Amino acid sequence: MSDSRETSATNAPELSVSELSGALKRTIEDRFGHVRLRGEVSGWRGPHSSGHCYFALKDEGARIDAIIWKGVYNRLRIRPEEGMEVIATGKVTTYPGKSSYQIVIDSIEPAGVGALLAQLEERRRRLAAEGLFDEARKQLLPYLPRVIGVVTSPTGAVIRDILHRINDRFPLHVLVWPVRVQGETCGAEVAAAIEGFNALPEGGAIPRPDVLIVARGGGSLEDLWGFNDEVVVRAAAGSMIPLISAVGHETDWTLVDHAADMRAPTPTAAAELAVPVKAELLAKTSSLASRLSGARLRLFERRRSELRSLARALPSSEEIMALPRQRADRAGEKLQSLAARLVDMRRFRLQRAGSSLAKHSPQAELARRREQMRGASARLQRVQPLIIARIKDKLSAFNARLVVAMRGRAANAQERVGAQRERIAGLQQRLRKAQAGNLERDRLRLKSLEQLRQSLGYKNVLARGFALVRDDAHRPLRQAADIAPGASISIEFADGSIGAVAEGGPAPSGKPVDKPQPRQPSRPQGRPGGQGSLF
Repeated sequence: MSDSRETSATNAPELSVSELSGALKRTIEDRFGHVRLRGEVSGWRGPHSSGHCYFALKDEGARIDAIIWKGVYNRLRIRPEEGMEVIATGKVTTYPGKSSYQIVIDSIEPAGVGALLAQLEERRRRLAAEGLFDEARKQLLPYLPRVIGVVTSPTGAVIRDILHRINDRFPLHVLVWPVRVQGETCGAEVAAAIEGFNALPEGGAIPRPDVLIVARGGGSLEDLWGFNDEVVVRAAAGSMIPLISAVGHETDWTLVDHAADMRAPTPTAAAELAVPVKAELLAKTSSLASRLSGARLRLFERRRSELRSLARALPSSEEIMALPRQRADRAGEKLQSLAARLVDMRRFRLQRAGSSLAKHSPQAELARRREQMRGASARLQRVQPLIIARIKDKLSAFNARLVVAMRGRAANAQERVGAQRERIAGLQQRLRKAQAGNLERDRLRLKSLEQLRQSLGYKNVLARGFALVRDDAHRPLRQAADIAPGASISIEFADGSIGAVAEGGPAPSGKPVDKPQPRQPSRPQGRPGGQGSLF
């Protein structure tokens, strides 16, 4: 029995781990190939340093690793986020290094339109709360613009429809700002185009548009997602140029439609809203001109008839002047009688004034005034001593208060002077201490500098056995080539200097110097023990 078991065990072929992993990889890839998985993004940390993305998809009961390569990630329209429910399309494969299976994702999209609509509704409520969709922000479109700016794709049918409709209705100058109307960079490019048109100066080389059209053809919610970007909505709401939104078909709505000054159901309708029909405008202008001419002629004729009727109804000049002439005659008669009565009244008043003036003659008035002056002078003489005494009392009281105040101020001044003297004495003491400290610091600094000078001076070098050679002008000689034969030189040692005369010349480089024959130095007269020339 044991032999049979050993034989059966050896009948199975031996496989290496790599062979088994390769077989499993081929089996899984052949069995499943491309699949679509629905799950929740888990462990999302964004692109790796290599640009690839590593995360997982999970549901209630399972989990699978997922990979998005760098090139695929850059082409994605919807970027994954942690916790987002998505539908991923890709290829199932294995990773032999961990003995695990995974999915390599080629495309990814939100799980149904409901997720996008929920995100869109949340963004719409948030931007509406900021007031970006208020009707008060809307601008009126110009009736006849001179320049129209169009933000759309330069290669699509939308721009051709807009240009064709504008040329049919009213040919104008059209500026096209090319942008991508779908994809990841759509929102940023459209926002940059709107801001770029608004940044054009008035009267510049490039004319500034009077109205803007943001246009795109129809598509799915994902295709139009770039026009729901927050940066596009803010750019449209902040545009100082009136803006028409024509994104999608009549049933398609985006957030830029709410922020625009006017929404058109189609790009062609946007062109119709931007410009009137030139032929209709000319016909209407011609009709209004003819109506104005006829109305002017009829008005002139009616005014002429009214003038004739009024001329017939006017009375003659004699009839007009008869009544005023009669009124003037009656007024003249009344004026004469009133003048006579006024003269009589004034004469009576003059007589009454004369009698009253006679009672008050200047002599009587002058005598009365003299009596009043005498009485006032007598009263003044009686009151004058009292007034003088009262003034003297006031002056005495004021003088007493002034003396007290002067004494108080003098005492305060003396106290202040004493305090200032004490303060000056303290400052002088501090100044002496500071001067003594500064002098001591300067003395120590000079002492250290002197020690440094002595340590760095050439005297210390001479003390170590060296000598300093100078010429007759007391200039230092640093090379033997600087000394001419027979030149007078001085040699300074640590204990003194001696004079010498140079003999011979400098030896050539690399050759020994011929030593002179030694001779007995002669002692100089009067200098016992002195030293002669070294050369």
